[in-house]
Parts: sequence; structure tokens; C-alpha cells
Amino acid sequence: MKRIALITAISTLLLAGCTRETDLFDGPDLNDLYGEFNLLQALAVNDSEIDFAAGEKAVFTAEFSKNINWTLTITGQESGAVKTITGFSRTLDASNATWDGTTTQLPMFRPEACDVSLTFETEEEVYETSVSVETARPVEGLLLEDFEAGWNPGWGSFVQSGADMSFVIRTDENAAQGGSYYDMGGEVGWDWLIGLIDIPGSAYGAPTFDLATNPDNIYFNVLLSKQPDLSNALVLFQFREDDNGDGVYTDGEEDMFSLEVALNDQDGWQLISARYADLVTLVNGAPADPIGNGLNEPDKLIQVSILMLANPVSGYAQALMDLIIFTENGPLKP
Repeated sequence: MKRIALITAISTLLLAGCTRETDLFDGPDLNDLYGEFNLLQALAVNDSEIDFAAGEKAVFTAEFSKNINWTLTITGQESGAVKTITGFSRTLDASNATWDGTTTQLPMFRPEACDVSLTFETEEEVYETSVSVETARPVEGLLLEDFEAGWNPGWGSFVQSGADMSFVIRTDENAAQGGSYYDMGGEVGWDWLIGLIDIPGSAYGAPTFDLATNPDNIYFNVLLSKQPDLSNALVLFQFREDDNGDGVYTDGEEDMFSLEVALNDQDGWQLISARYADLVTLVNGAPADPIGNGLNEPDKLIQVSILMLANPVSGYAQALMDLIIFTENGPLKP
């Protein structure tokens, strides 16, 4: 009898173990794969009027009958700015569907009404709502210019006497941020240089710009736009440093680092961001030995220059520019 009882006990344990193994299923939920999709809670937003400047955020909520790949798309009715948020879940909530005012596709959002749509990878249903941006999200950093208040009187400029020159501030719906931007364009058949802007630190109250010392933490950012049917624009940014601290830049003795951007790819606005430590010395567009001490020292930056260039045989060239800003600890998040 003891032998029979022992065998029975062992068999029971083995069966129990098999039952537990059967309960373990390593794979997708069958309901997620084959279950019917239904909207259990309608798409909604916590506040229809969002004041991003005051730190408010838009939180979207919804609930579905199963986990599913979804995309939330927010589109500015005036700017055309687009923010997309994606996820795989059966609910939208603060953990996965919060909007802080940033954009996925330039331009940046402005005070405007926005359309919101919720779509799914495997379903045809589209759910919609709306939200209003009362104030745009503020951008943190050392702002050199966003062209909203006109031309900075502390800047210098030079424009060639070419054809169809257009070095002007424009205020219209084409701005990348706010309502204004800078239009650089023209045709110069005898020189690469079409025009330039000099931005000295003195235009902001001191000989050098108010930047931290660590070049790994400082980022230069600018929004540039390539124009349709034009692929010949080059925008060269030069960063002159006062290596010896005498309050002036000495050509041929002190460092000048550069960043060259060729606008020959996709049309429209794009964010250009460069870590200050990655800026190099360029001579005729090619890397060269440093002129001064060879150290990237943002706290010694005394002037930023912006040169609009194009091959003189390539004809008319144009580029739009907006929101020139230094940020710290990371590139600009538009």
C-alpha cells in the first residue's frame, strides 16, 4: 500500500507540474492576434486649450478591446507642423500619449488650432478630436535670433550687387518658428559669396557670448529651408574665438571653426545641430589645421558669421533661415 501511495503521489506531482508548464505561454495574446477590435473609451484630451509656456501638457486618453499598434497625429491648422506619437497598447494615457508641444516634422507649432487623429496599423478606423495651442512651447538656450523683432542693430552684413538679391526678413506663413524668418537669395556670376551676416558677442552685451566652457555640452542650432527646384545653396557658419582674451579676433592667429551646410536634398525646413566640440577648421570647404591654439572654447566665442554661398555658374540660389540658438546638454528639441 505504501508503494502504491508513493507512486500516486509522484504521479500527482508530475501532473501538476505538467499543468503549470501548460499554463505558461510565451507569445502574443491570442485576443491581440484574433480578437475583434472595438473602441471602449473614446479619444479625448485632458484640456482642449493648452498653455505650453506655463508648463501645461496635453494628455490624450482612449481604450481599446485589445493591444494594438496605434499612431496619434497632431497637425497645426496654420503652421502645418506635425507631431506623431506611436505605441503598442490597449490604452492611451499619461504614460504613453503626452504631448509637450514639441514637433516631429517642422515647422514648429505656434498658437493655433490643431487637428488630432488616432489611427491603427491593422484597422481602418480613424478617431479624431482637436486641441488648441494657446501659447507655444518656449525654447531654452542662448537665442541669437528668431527674427520676430526685426533686424538686430548690433549685427553687420554685406550683400553683393548681384541679381534678384533678397537678404530680408519676411513675415508670413512660411516661418519655421513664430511668424518671421530670414530670406537669403540672389545670383552672383563672379563669386561664390552672395552675402553674409556678422553676429558679434557685443550685440548681446559682452565681447564674447555667454556660453559654458565645456565644448561637449554646447550645441549650435539653426533652422534652414531648401527651396523647391534649387539645390545649389551652401550656408557656411564661422565661429571666431578670442584665444588670447584681448577683446578682438586677430585673423590668421586665432581659431575660426566652421560648419558648412549644403542644401541639396529634401525641400523644406530642417534642423541643423552641431556640437561645439565637433566644429572644425575649414579652408575652401576642406578640413585644415587650426589657426590658433586648436582648442574648441565656446566661452571665448567672439563672433558668429553666416555666409550664403553658391557656385557662380549655378545660377540663382536661395535659403531660408530661422531660430539661431545655442543649447546646452543636447541639441535643440523643436
